[in-house]
Amino acid sequence: MGKPAAVVLGATGRIGRLLQLCPPEGMALRLQARRAQAGPGDRAADWHVLDPLADPDALARLAAGADSILCLAGPVPGRGPGNGAGEMQDHIRLGEAAVRAGAAAGARVLLASSAAVYGAGSGLLDEDAPLRPANAYGAAKAGMEAAAAALGAELGVPVCALRIGNIAGFDAVLGGWRPGFRLDRFADGRSPRRSYTGVQALARVLGALLQLPDLPGALPGALNLAQPGAVEMAALLRAAGRPFAWSPAPEGAIPEVALDTTRLQALLPFALAPADPAAMAAEWAALEPDMAGR
Repeated sequence: MGKPAAVVLGATGRIGRLLQLCPPEGMALRLQARRAQAGPGDRAADWHVLDPLADPDALARLAAGADSILCLAGPVPGRGPGNGAGEMQDHIRLGEAAVRAGAAAGARVLLASSAAVYGAGSGLLDEDAPLRPANAYGAAKAGMEAAAAALGAELGVPVCALRIGNIAGFDAVLGGWRPGFRLDRFADGRSPRRSYTGVQALARVLGALLQLPDLPGALPGALNLAQPGAVEMAALLRAAGRPFAWSPAPEGAIPEVALDTTRLQALLPFALAPADPAAMAAEWAALEPDMAGR
């Protein structure tokens, strides 16, 4: 009997590359791309070139026999073409395509959503908090969640939307750092505090979720994905040895936004250490050269 298999749609993005560098033990990954992939970082990768929207039959063939489908595909704001509000609707279409493939294969579907679906909400946000996206990306992700959940219910496919918080190294602070970088400073002298996940911790959690027992209700409809506790952005940059300057926080800036991880911790009680800026900075330092393709 072979390894359990997971299809990864949109595997050429940063999270897809992370899963290639830190693959889940005991699971085969089938990686989808729209163009042929080659290069040192893609050695021994099981690539499948197809367009999930233009060729649903090819997607169904790729998913045949798979246990899970992880949909990472979709345009990312600020990077390349496909960032207008209309093109952001591809998130919805891709989520539905993943659910239809899951129905054909008898596989469950995990969708990469985002904490952006909560919009400007402050405090501790659990999965039942109202969704009030403040931009086209968050609105598209919220629309994807709703459409995929409805289609999944119709077709009998378990669907879980992973609302991923900041990822240390993929974010605008540690990942976006440049000389002269500035951070907002609030009246209490602190920088913004947000929910974060280290890159290696993220890979472990995704691998564990893909391999949860296939039981009814094993995965909820939505799941916040972050390490427990909020991280101060200044602490993350200091831990990474990245200098920065201060700017007064603008009016309306939110000091703290944290994702409630109670549901995730109940599912994976041993997989998530509390958020630690030093550990997150070290995880990024270890993987940054390979993530950059050097």
